[in-house]
Amino acid sequence: MTHHPHGHDPGHTHIHSRNKQILRLSLLLIGTFMLIEALAGWLTGSLALLSDAGHMLSDAAALALSLIAFHLGERPADRKRSYGYQRLEIIAAAINGATLIIIAALIITEALQRLTDPPAIASTAMLLIAVLGLIVNLAVAWLMLRGDPQHNLNMQSAYLHVLGDLLGSIGAIAAALLIIAFGWQWADPLASLIIAILIGKSGWHTCRDSLNILMEGTPAHISLDNISAAIRTIEGVQDIHDIHAWTITSDSHALSCHIVVDPQLNVRQAFVIARRVEKTVQAHGIAHVTVQTEPPEHGHPQATCATPAHNPDHQHQH
Repeated sequence: MTHHPHGHDPGHTHIHSRNKQILRLSLLLIGTFMLIEALAGWLTGSLALLSDAGHMLSDAAALALSLIAFHLGERPADRKRSYGYQRLEIIAAAINGATLIIIAALIITEALQRLTDPPAIASTAMLLIAVLGLIVNLAVAWLMLRGDPQHNLNMQSAYLHVLGDLLGSIGAIAAALLIIAFGWQWADPLASLIIAILIGKSGWHTCRDSLNILMEGTPAHISLDNISAAIRTIEGVQDIHDIHAWTITSDSHALSCHIVVDPQLNVRQAFVIARRVEKTVQAHGIAHVTVQTEPPEHGHPQATCATPAHNPDHQHQH
């Protein structure tokens, strides 16, 4: 016997729509200032400004990619894609994370070369553009925080791009002040180097989290041992096995398991126990739950585990 409840957060649609509006406005602000900063970096000879403009270009691409993923993710599920296109948000996050790492590597390479022979920089103009950049990035970061970067990996990856830009602006301001005050031309590539390391670290964490979801790993905040222990305390459950948990998209998790029950139970009695199991699992933040009941003599099946009926492609071999 298998049961499939599907819970959905009633506020999800509203949050999803708000995230898209924030991404549109952020894309407009970032794209406009990127052109200004790239021109200023070329005219002043500042690597900090050029690297920040390059990062802003990746930001614009990242925001556009995230926005497209949100739009495509709204397409309804069909027989070929029973979960719809929700995973596109995770793929977009993985791509954004990878671009952060690539950009960081390029900036580090150029910064190391400039540390040995720092060029002359128009520090006053650099300072002015960097301050404007900081204002723009603070505005965009504030907008992004009004979305859902804490729980949505797609929004989080876009926010990390913007946060990297904000750090870039701060680094450029610091470098410009040091050049003006002490004539330290090497402060520009040094600031770029520090910023690049921070950007690369953020990219690595985003890639790691998104790849864990794409590999259908157990969500980081979920303990299968704790859930199994909680299920075993339910009256009527003799044992549990073949338990799997995975993430569909950032804010949607699923779990399937087999529970052993008394073979003398009728269908209704087994159904009641399964419902108790489902509620217990849902209390751990998992909305999609599949419970298969079986008698003790059934043993541990060699076939595939029970999985959500709307996802026939999701199977685990034992």
